[in-house]
Amino acid sequence: MASSRDSDPTLGYLTRKETEVKLPRPTRVKNKTPAQIQITAEQILREARERQEAEIRPPKQKITDSIELGDYRLRKRKEYEDLIRRVRWNKSVWVKYAKWEESQKDFTRARSVWERALEVDYRDHTMWLKYADFEMKNKFVNHARNVWDRAVMLLPRVDQLWYKYIHMEEMLGNVAGARQIFERWMSWQPDQQGWLSYIKFELRYNEVERAREIFERFVDCHPKVGAWIRYAKFEMKNGEIPRARSCYERAVEKLGDDEEAEELFVAFAEFEEKCKETERARCIYKYALDHIPKGRAEELYKKFVAFEKQYGDREGIEDAIIGKRRFQYEDEVRKNPLNYDAWFDYIRLEESAGNKERIEDVYERAIANIPPAQEKRYWQRYIYLWINYVLYEELDAQDVDRTRNIYSLCLKIIPHDKFSFAKIWLMAAQFEIRQLDLDRARLILGSAIGKAPKDKIFKKYIEIELQLGNIDRCRKLYQKYLEWSPEHCYAWSKYAELERSLAETERARSIFELAIDQPALDMPELLWKAYIDFEISEGEYERTRALYERLLNRTKHLKVWISYAKFEASAMEEDFQDSDVQESDNEQKRKCLQRVRGVFERALSYFRTSAPELKEERAMLLEEWLNLESSFGELGNVDLVRVKLPKKLKKRRHIETEDGPAGYEEYIDYLFPEETQTTNLKILEAAYKWKKQKTVSDED
Repeated sequence: MASSRDSDPTLGYLTRKETEVKLPRPTRVKNKTPAQIQITAEQILREARERQEAEIRPPKQKITDSIELGDYRLRKRKEYEDLIRRVRWNKSVWVKYAKWEESQKDFTRARSVWERALEVDYRDHTMWLKYADFEMKNKFVNHARNVWDRAVMLLPRVDQLWYKYIHMEEMLGNVAGARQIFERWMSWQPDQQGWLSYIKFELRYNEVERAREIFERFVDCHPKVGAWIRYAKFEMKNGEIPRARSCYERAVEKLGDDEEAEELFVAFAEFEEKCKETERARCIYKYALDHIPKGRAEELYKKFVAFEKQYGDREGIEDAIIGKRRFQYEDEVRKNPLNYDAWFDYIRLEESAGNKERIEDVYERAIANIPPAQEKRYWQRYIYLWINYVLYEELDAQDVDRTRNIYSLCLKIIPHDKFSFAKIWLMAAQFEIRQLDLDRARLILGSAIGKAPKDKIFKKYIEIELQLGNIDRCRKLYQKYLEWSPEHCYAWSKYAELERSLAETERARSIFELAIDQPALDMPELLWKAYIDFEISEGEYERTRALYERLLNRTKHLKVWISYAKFEASAMEEDFQDSDVQESDNEQKRKCLQRVRGVFERALSYFRTSAPELKEERAMLLEEWLNLESSFGELGNVDLVRVKLPKKLKKRRHIETEDGPAGYEEYIDYLFPEETQTTNLKILEAAYKWKKQKTVSDED
């Protein structure tokens, strides 16, 4: 029952225990200490070699008569034929078979084996080579020619077959036959090496004209820079300098735009240099540098700089160096067209050279690289390319129409719905003003306000109209300015200042009233100060006091109180100078002093009751009061303020950080007279309680 229960249906009637693979138990190493005598791997290998049994070789067989030789040949041929039947595709078997027949001097049979091998795969050129080598080695020349003819007919693209065939004919002295084979080969338009071999063959036999004709066919077949350079060098070597120059000129006409044109121009220039034609060489270098793309002219620049250093004057050397730097900048902008710093350097280089066409070309290429993202931070550097461009066209090139077109293109490219540049708008308007075209300038500034209103544009537009004396235009512009930015205190102040300069006092006052009634202002303190200064300049002291009171209803800042008090002090002098009332000087001063004291008293009352935590501001207020009292001379009462001055105390407090207390810091605290009395009462009360507790404890 147990066996049937443990048996696996996939294993028949065998149990799992019977089918388990039993691995040998790993031996336990009892002694892990190293042996006294160590055995190296080299010793083990040497012992294995020494104990190896000798190889069993068959005995050598000596053939003594023709019958044994016939039997031996029959047996070997049967072995080879059986082997060929099994592995017909194996070329090495065919080669061995043919070489064996050759060793037996049975050339007919050997030739038959080679033919049978070629029937298996005639596309293997190594079989043809070995077959032809067999025929040549055994001096069967016509047979060898027959093999080579068939080989080059079947495999015309295998250069080695042609080379071997030609070599055989040349070794046999059959020059005409070799030339005929070359012609057959050239009809297949082989690579450059084949043509060069043909040329060398003709030159070996001093056939220069034939070689020249082959060169002509060669450059037609392979119209490449290397072929033309070889042709020119061939003519140079033969002393035909006009022919060599003609080769270079024809090559430049045909391959001037080729990728390898740099090599051609360098070779042409070096040729002229060897011929002592320095000016020709310089012209070739300059022509090449103007026509070859900068990315492919690195070697050309190096050669040109070296040439100028050797033959040129100072200007030529500088031009060559500029050309080299130009190449470096071209490489930089090619790798990263959005590298505007590289464009600026490149433009600066071209401007130093002074070639107008080159400068404009570089500018046009630079501004064509528009930043990919419509974010102002990406455009801030780019926009200066346009600025430099228009300045160059206006100031250096003095081309008004082109400058105007550049401004127009620049303003079209900028995405004004996302961001804009006030500088460009203003520069375009100022350019039109310099051209005495005010209508165009107004049109540009009006478009700027409509598309991208900015503070700078409004200010400059108003300034221009003000200089022209167009007051109504200025008022309209200020109105648009304030409609666009009603919280801008600068605009309100300047508008009111304009009306005041025109003696329109009521207009100016109305503007100030509208301004201070705005729900939100960016710098209200400046606006209130401008309004107060305006009323003081107009001599309206009651209005000024009313303004201060209105301002104190909004804010009770320390500076407001001090400014109010100083106004009352300065108003005293104005009243004294302008007053028609015949009162004594002291009476006037006392009245103003009373008003100053009234302001300070109200301020102290506010800081004492409503803002007791502002101790430092209160102390500063008292110091200002003290200074004003001392400035009144005999009428002033310094002691009145001194009794109210606080004491300065140095105190320490904890410095709290995120990790907990981090030490102490010193600070100045102020102790006012009324606080001193309260402190003394608290000390007496604490002392009384302590005395009472001590008495109770003694009784107990």
